Amino acid sequence: MRFDQQFLEDIRNRVSLSDVVGRRVTWDRRKSQPGKGDFWACCPFHSEKSPSFHVDERRNRYKCFGCGESGDHFKFLMETEGLSFPEAVEELASSAGISLPAPDPQAAFKAAKRNSLTDICEMAVRYFQQVLQSPAGRSAQEYVQRRGLSAETLSEFQFGFAPPGRDNLKTALLAKDVTEAELVEVGLLIKPEDGRPSYDRFRNRLMIPIHDERGRAVAFGGRTMDPDGQPKYLNSPETPIFHKGTMLFNVHRARKPAFDAGQAIVVEGYMDAIALSQVGIKGTVASLGTAFTEDQILRLWKFSDEPVICFDGDVAGISAAHRAVDRILPALTSGKSFQFAFLPDGQDPDDVINAGGVSAMYAEIERALPLSEVVWQRETSQARIDTPERKAALEKAVEDLVGTIKDERIQKRYRMDLRLKLSNLFYEESRRNRGPAQKGGGGGGWRNNKQGGDEDRASTARMEAPDTPAYGVERSFCTMCLMFPELFERHFERISQLTYSNELHSMFMTALVRIATDLAEGTVTQIYNKLDERFYKILQEAIVSSRPDEDSSKASTLQRWDTLTNRLQILKEDPPEDFVEHLFLNYADMLELRMLEMELEHETRAMEENLTEESWSRFQALKQDLTRRREDCLRDEQELAERGTKMKLNKAAMRG
Repeated sequence: MRFDQQFLEDIRNRVSLSDVVGRRVTWDRRKSQPGKGDFWACCPFHSEKSPSFHVDERRNRYKCFGCGESGDHFKFLMETEGLSFPEAVEELASSAGISLPAPDPQAAFKAAKRNSLTDICEMAVRYFQQVLQSPAGRSAQEYVQRRGLSAETLSEFQFGFAPPGRDNLKTALLAKDVTEAELVEVGLLIKPEDGRPSYDRFRNRLMIPIHDERGRAVAFGGRTMDPDGQPKYLNSPETPIFHKGTMLFNVHRARKPAFDAGQAIVVEGYMDAIALSQVGIKGTVASLGTAFTEDQILRLWKFSDEPVICFDGDVAGISAAHRAVDRILPALTSGKSFQFAFLPDGQDPDDVINAGGVSAMYAEIERALPLSEVVWQRETSQARIDTPERKAALEKAVEDLVGTIKDERIQKRYRMDLRLKLSNLFYEESRRNRGPAQKGGGGGGWRNNKQGGDEDRASTARMEAPDTPAYGVERSFCTMCLMFPELFERHFERISQLTYSNELHSMFMTALVRIATDLAEGTVTQIYNKLDERFYKILQEAIVSSRPDEDSSKASTLQRWDTLTNRLQILKEDPPEDFVEHLFLNYADMLELRMLEMELEHETRAMEENLTEESWSRFQALKQDLTRRREDCLRDEQELAERGTKMKLNKAAMRG
């Protein structure tokens, strides 16, 4: 339906924007001035510590001066609740007490037709529910009891049962003045082309309705109750109201909990989604038997910046994840990605919950791998790199994959990250070939490494003892530049001007700056063969730090002082982006502070040889600047420490 601007303006004028936005934020009382229609809050679209999100009721607009998000009433509902534009208009018009305009005849016909088909689906829902509660539904009742589904869950998800027989549903709905043609159109009947009578699509199946974003039943999923029945799960076909490629199971229930928690979970089947919802993981949706589509990806990003795709860890689950990767990469944009949690082989979410409770499921979700790691594993886990030609083939495959990313900034970051990893992989291969005395870990992937790979990497990553007072700050900063390439790129100009007291750190950062500058030129071999071999020591330290612990018993043997996440324990708490950037910039400030101290020492020596009014003024200015910068650094350190403590306490409370 199309709406004219006057109608939309009437809604904006009748519904307070601060009331709409106020559902999602807490206004800052010190900064807001309600009398002037001026409201401030922390942004609901990104993590921040001070209010930069502004609502101007006089203009009916909102804008975040931190992340740039802006819009009006309708866009806010679309972004925070996952509504389409017509749905947002309809909800706000209802709040304002304004009737929707009469649609044009053609649109009215389509809407009436859609409503008619959803009404038929709702009638089928009620029929299946009644059969489940009857003696005819005994086998299905026993099955849901074995699955541990509560009465509340059965009611919430509207479970039903399609009894055996060719035309039970057909007979029941024809008696309610539903036509055979309508039942065929909505996918509940199958009409043979040879002229035989139509028959029920779903027979002897536990029935689960599939709803659209507005909570209307539009299709069904049915699980066979016959031990030998095939297929095990059967979905409705594509119909005028059901499009598998644009829909997600449970989306109408999950979107608000997912947005509120900042975490959306995607599982393979609707029984998985129901199992997680029953134990309190409400922000869970399921795919509907098709590969991920761009529509589904964009929909999920409205609920969470990095939804977690939770698949079985068997061959089929990993293959499904790898297919999803190809769909996701072209759609990547700043701040939007996916994570992947692979459950233990042979287990689904229900198995994990039954074995270890909801805490075990949360633990699996927390171990989710970022998209970039899944890309790396897929491309390298089976790759052979024992000849120049095979190295070149792997590099080309990686480059081709990165080339599918449409966002140039994201593409550049992926290219740098993957080239660094390829360089390390090729370096380790060359070390292996030099003899047993210098044997190193494989480095080819995150899951199927040979026993001992972590220890080999740990050995390679061990560094010499600190030799300068700023060693720890410099090492942490070097490694953070690798682990957080978006920060390296964002603050590149500042980073390129820094100096380091340790010669290894100076060499490393000089090389990293040159790599970033020459990124578009040459192959991995051409660029990295020219690097000092010591470059790889820090590179491997970052790789060890960024890889998840796969074996807690082994992890205790890898607690080295020089691994970044052991030195900066707060990084293990998955801190928000603004905290990581604050920490990163605090290290840069400390390095600049050391540069300023050296400059002051130089100026002091110069004055001892030749004191002039100009040198004295320069000395005084440097001294004042140094004092101010020291105070700023100390204040930032204290603030980071306080936030870090609160973060750990909150995480501990959630786990408890």
